[in-house]
Amino acid sequence: MSQGIQVEVWGDYALFTRPELKVERVSYDVITPSAARGLIEAIYWHPGLRWHIDRVHVMNPIAFTNIRRNEVKDKITASNVRAAMTGGDKPLAIYTGESIQQRASMVLTNVRYVIDAHFTMTDKAAPSDNEGKFIDIARRRLASGQCYHQPCFGCREFPAHFRAWPGGPVPTIPESRSLGLMLYDMDYSNSRDIRPMFFMAELKNGVLEIAWKEVLR
Repeated sequence: MSQGIQVEVWGDYALFTRPELKVERVSYDVITPSAARGLIEAIYWHPGLRWHIDRVHVMNPIAFTNIRRNEVKDKITASNVRAAMTGGDKPLAIYTGESIQQRASMVLTNVRYVIDAHFTMTDKAAPSDNEGKFIDIARRRLASGQCYHQPCFGCREFPAHFRAWPGGPVPTIPESRSLGLMLYDMDYSNSRDIRPMFFMAELKNGVLEIAWKEVLR
């Protein structure tokens, strides 16, 4: 295992959509591993490394609120894109005035986590790349507040603030319960058969341990 980092993240709202309830969106109780990985990749990403989430410390009580958001009901189809690429005359635009639709969402409110993560080297790392170099860059970016794009909590309209955790014990909520089946990540090993991976999430004294070996494909 490579050296790890601890990142404190917080924000007013978060929406980690449960895949079985995606029309009227309902959030998981806690940030998912894939959302946490995406958040850290917004701070520092490189083709020579891949981030892995080890655990999530939940610092604020889990609370939900309902909001309504304007969304679009249509999407650009892959067949239209293929036709346009070959010179066809297919529409590749969505006009919000014609496609707007208001939907309700059950979102988390006042969230704050500390994410424990480490990275492994990939085969795309250059000969000059090494773990020490990558961890130093990641820590410098955290210390200076740099990011490639604004990290968010599931949706772009819910920005995430971040900083390096200063160290020491993390104060977590005194809550232990099963969170049920949670999305772990997407399996892209076969580009023709991309599948979701799930695991049984368990909150123990406010800490969500990511059970790597128990991921269901």
